[in-house]
Formats: sequence, C-alpha cells, structure tokens
Amino acid sequence: MGEKITKAEWERKAQLTPEQCRITQERGTEPPFTGEYWNEHAEGVYECVCCGQPLFSSAAKFDSGTGWPSFFQPLDRERVTAGPDTSHGMVRTEVTCSRCAAHLGHLFPDGPAPTHARYCVNSASLKLKKRE
Repeated sequence: MGEKITKAEWERKAQLTPEQCRITQERGTEPPFTGEYWNEHAEGVYECVCCGQPLFSSAAKFDSGTGWPSFFQPLDRERVTAGPDTSHGMVRTEVTCSRCAAHLGHLFPDGPAPTHARYCVNSASLKLKKRE
C-alpha cells in the first residue's frame, strides 16, 4: 500500500474514460452483466483503474450471479475502505480504494465461506493484470 494519491479533475478526465470517471469519481454503477470483468475467468490481479493499487486476486473471485465481478476478500483489507452509503433510499456499505478514494462498489454479507463477504465491484473501476 502506498501513499494517498490525489489528482485534479482534469487529470482524472485525461486518464479515464467517461464511464470510468462516472463510476469511480461520481459513485456510479454499471448495469449488471455489461462490465468487462463480470464473466472473466483469467488468473491475475485486479488493480484500481485510477491509481494502479492491487486490490483483488482472481483466486478470490466468484460467480455471485449478480452480473458484477464479486470477490470474497481483498488482497489486503487495508487496500480497500468500507463506509456507509445511504444513497438511493438504501443502506449499504460502499467500498473505495484506500489509496485514491475511487468508488469501487459495495460490500454485502452474503458471500461464500470463509469470509461470507461479497465485494460487488464495478468492472469500470478495475484493471486486470493477467498472470503470464
């Protein structure tokens, strides 16, 4: 885990696609079953699309049936930050990158053993570094 990273809005817009900006900076979400990684089965590490911090291993990825990439644990709990999200009339736990505060998705308590956690993450907030 590295130092906190902050970038100006113009820097983010130059680095990210409009969809990546909407999701990571404006706390948006992609429609289910549409993101690049919801049905990805390659081995590797999923990094934050904004700062490159390694977040999740493909070994922790599972098919939740929700249409978003789902993980039962991060590579390191200190790489993601969880906090309350009361938007859209719901009470959920938002998950963000601990280095750059990019919105990743949400955390739910209905995942598989051993953690029973489901990190439901937007594909647009991730970049897969495939194992060679």
